[in-house]
Amino acid sequence: MQIRSVSVLKRKMPMSRTATITRTTKETDIAMTLSLDGSGKSKISTGIGFFDHMLDGFTRHGLFDMKLSVKGDLYVDSHHTIEDTGIVLGNAIREAVGDKKGIKRYGHFILPMDECLVVCAVDLCGRPYLSFDDVFTVPKCGDMDTEMVREFFYAVSYAAAMNLHIKVLTPGNNHHMMEAMFKAFAKALDMAVGTDSRITDVLSTKGSL
Repeated sequence: MQIRSVSVLKRKMPMSRTATITRTTKETDIAMTLSLDGSGKSKISTGIGFFDHMLDGFTRHGLFDMKLSVKGDLYVDSHHTIEDTGIVLGNAIREAVGDKKGIKRYGHFILPMDECLVVCAVDLCGRPYLSFDDVFTVPKCGDMDTEMVREFFYAVSYAAAMNLHIKVLTPGNNHHMMEAMFKAFAKALDMAVGTDSRITDVLSTKGSL
């Protein structure tokens, strides 16, 4: 993944764990508002119907609120639109979570979707890393390229500076596998950004994350 030098990233500081991010390049124009303490409401338009469906599942099952507008160069292909949305989502997560004081930091979830079973684990450690099972057997789900799923989560993990593992324990229908990935990520992230009154600072022996 390459973040191009022409990009312009503007941030507003989060209020009540909410971040607004805009990112404009020659390839995409993206505006996102993300609340970590929402109720699962979303208004999403990326120009890729199946991707909208996946992001709607992410917000609904993570109980996040998201407003997202993406205008991308879909006349080329879906790559820039999906990857750049991942960059913006990762930055929004990083901004919204703030100084990480009091959060649980770790999250995990095993999610069944019919015949498929997917596990996701998250560590908001400040060190980006992605481990991802690319098990798709078809090139597309709807109008979304399946190879872009890994690129999306790679972009999210690196922009958010999170350690992210997504593993397919039981493969099956490609739609089911993809949807289970997005929902498992939502549930794991919701756990990781959750707070615990016993954690008075950051959950790290180093004293910082």
